[in-house]
Amino acid sequence: MALTEASIKALKPRDTRYSVTDERGLIVEVFPTGGKLWHYRYRLNGKQHKVNLGRYPDMSLELARTQRDSAAMQVSLGKSPAEEKKKSRAALSEATTVRDFSDRYLRDIVARDRKDITLPKRYVEKSILPAIGNKAVSEVTVEDVRAIIWEKKDHGRDVAAGAVRGVLKRMFDYAMTCGIVSANAVLALPMRHVHRAQSRDRALSPDEIRRFLQAAIESNIRRQFKLALHLLLLTMVRKSELFHAEWKDVDFVHAEWHIPVENSKTRKPHIVFLSTQAVAAFRELYRLASGSPLVLPGSGSISKPFADNAINSALKVALQGQDIPAFTIHDLRRTASTRLHEAGWSSDVVEKALNHTIGGVRGVYNRAEYAEQRREMLQAWADYIEQAISSEYLCNVRLSCP
Repeated sequence: MALTEASIKALKPRDTRYSVTDERGLIVEVFPTGGKLWHYRYRLNGKQHKVNLGRYPDMSLELARTQRDSAAMQVSLGKSPAEEKKKSRAALSEATTVRDFSDRYLRDIVARDRKDITLPKRYVEKSILPAIGNKAVSEVTVEDVRAIIWEKKDHGRDVAAGAVRGVLKRMFDYAMTCGIVSANAVLALPMRHVHRAQSRDRALSPDEIRRFLQAAIESNIRRQFKLALHLLLLTMVRKSELFHAEWKDVDFVHAEWHIPVENSKTRKPHIVFLSTQAVAAFRELYRLASGSPLVLPGSGSISKPFADNAINSALKVALQGQDIPAFTIHDLRRTASTRLHEAGWSSDVVEKALNHTIGGVRGVYNRAEYAEQRREMLQAWADYIEQAISSEYLCNVRLSCP
C-alpha cells in the first residue's frame, strides 16, 4: 500500500529499527530514536543494492518519490545510483570556494541535524563569507579563521566568537570528510581560549516570578510574546518546541499538546499535559493566529514562525527598567525544575516533564511515562504561579476576572 504523509507521521519507533515500503523500491526506515530515513532499493546486474535518499521530514514523501524516480532512471541506463552519489561527493575539488562549500554544509549537515538553521546560517552569511567566501577551502589558514573569530572578541562578544568558532570547526570537519582538506585549521584555536561557557544555576524566586510576569504583561511587546513567555513557564518546554508548534498537535478536548519528533530536541515524541491556565493561553493564541496552522505565526507570514531569538529580544524589552537580575529563557525551565523539586515532586516525573533523556542504566530501563503524575504536577505548578502573581495580571492573561 502506498504511503501518505499522515501514515508516515504515524509510524512509531520500536526497540529495533524497521522498514515500511512505499512503491517501486522506495522505503522509509524507522529508527528506535524516532528518526526516519528514506532508501531506494534496486537491482542492477543481477544484484540487490540500496541508496540513501535523505531524512524525513526534511525530505517529504513527494520529494522522496521524485528522488526515487531520478534514481530509477539511472538504473535504466545501467548506472548505479549509489555509485553516482559517491562520484558526486568526490566531485568537490581543492578549488571549491568557501561560499560554494558553505551551501553544501548547511544543506547536508546543519539541516539534517536541526529544523531551524537560521542562527548558523546567519553566522555563515554575516561573519564567515564576507571574510573568506571567495577563497578556496583548501587555502584557508589559521590566520584567516583567527581574524574572523577575534573580530567578535575584540568587540567584547565572546559568546558570539565561540559560536562562530563552532560553525567554522564543524564546517571544516566536513571539508575533511569530503577530502578537500587534510587538516582543520580551526583546531589551532582551542575553544577554551575563545570562550568558556559558564554553568548556569539561575532560578527565579516566587517574587521574581511575579515581577517578571507582571513586567511582561505591562510592557509593549506583542501580545503573542506575553502569552508565549507565560506558556514557557507553565509548560516547561524549550522555546524552539513552542515556536514550531502547530495547532494540529494541540488537543483542547483532552488538554494535551503533542510535540512531534521533528520538533523535539531529544528526537522522541513528547506529550505536554496542559493545565487550565495553559489551555486558556493557547485558546487566546488560537484567536490571534488568524487561521494560521502555526501556534505562533511570524509577523511577516502566517505560514512561517517567528525566529527563535525573537522571544529573547521580547524578554529584554519586557525587563527594561526592572530590578530583576538578568536571566535567560532557558532559566525558566530551571526555575520550574527547582521549585518542583523543592515541593517534593519525584525527580523522574520532573525530568520527564522537561523532556530530558535520563542517562545511564536507569535511563535504559525506566520507560515510564508518568502521565497522571505529570498532569497533576503541571496543574499544581500552574496554580503555584497563579498564587504568586496578582489578580490584576490574571485578568489580562485569562481574559476574565472574578
